Amino acid sequence: MEQRHLGRTGLRVSRIGLGTLTWGRDTDEHDAAEQLKTFWDAGGTLVDTADVYGGGEAEHLLGRLVDSLVPREDLVIATKAGSVPDPYRRFDGSRGHLLAALDASLERLGTDYVDLWQIHAFDTVTPLEETMQAMDLAVSSGRVRYAGVSNFSGWQLAKAATWQLASPGVRTRLASTQMEYSLLQRGVEREVLPAALDLGVGLLPSSPLGRGVLTGKYRTGTPSDSRGASEVLAPFVEPYLDDAASRIVDAVATAADGLATTALHVALAWVRDRPGVVAPVVGARNAQQLTEALSVETLSLPDEICQALDDVSAPVHRYPDQDWSTL
Repeated sequence: MEQRHLGRTGLRVSRIGLGTLTWGRDTDEHDAAEQLKTFWDAGGTLVDTADVYGGGEAEHLLGRLVDSLVPREDLVIATKAGSVPDPYRRFDGSRGHLLAALDASLERLGTDYVDLWQIHAFDTVTPLEETMQAMDLAVSSGRVRYAGVSNFSGWQLAKAATWQLASPGVRTRLASTQMEYSLLQRGVEREVLPAALDLGVGLLPSSPLGRGVLTGKYRTGTPSDSRGASEVLAPFVEPYLDDAASRIVDAVATAADGLATTALHVALAWVRDRPGVVAPVVGARNAQQLTEALSVETLSLPDEICQALDDVSAPVHRYPDQDWSTL
């Protein structure tokens, strides 16, 4: 699998990442092991998790599988910290919480460092410089090799990345931002992606298949074994089952028919090759699903197909996003 640099750093990652959101909850150790081995055999390196996935069990699972199944040095392990199970405060970017969360993640993962540590979301209560200082301390201690953020808006990303760049060699450059991005969710193109491109931050798209909807599996109903039929994940899928999404899914299916491939491949290739994108993070139910996704490696969409998909899924960007010099 092709390797790409993560942002303006020396870290290289596979251009498809393996997500572990359901590990320890819907994905048991047997299925997780099959997925990890399949991913590694295909040349995949980037494995994305978080301290809250499965209540910490996703990290436990990954830690048990590393070395016993896949050499640690062959993986780029990315995890996150900052989400908290508190209804009154969903995110905690304080130095104390983040560094304690990192230590707990390392223990669950059974490793003394993570390759990429991401702040899970912006904390509106904690001063940003305190959050960034925790990141710098984690890197300087050797527990973290590279750092990034997740779910930051455009101005939040720009503020954080610029703060870090203000003292090169002292503060840690942001390597990445992880955001939802697909043909069904192109909101990052408004401000986040331009900021990332300008500041040399690589984008790691989550839910690149539109929470599974872009595969076409929901065109005639909700399959009983799908996330849309899951009590936990149905609310996650439901927003993308409206008429607007259906038109985009139909266009993807038409493109797939014309290229003699699958809707999954078309949707994944589209987001994988967007400007600024480094590696879409794919979550699969089993190794068979993952194998299908990874087989997109040889597909590049023709320009006319990309343009047609761009047109049918184009978000409405008006003032102040229009290029007024062309009007």
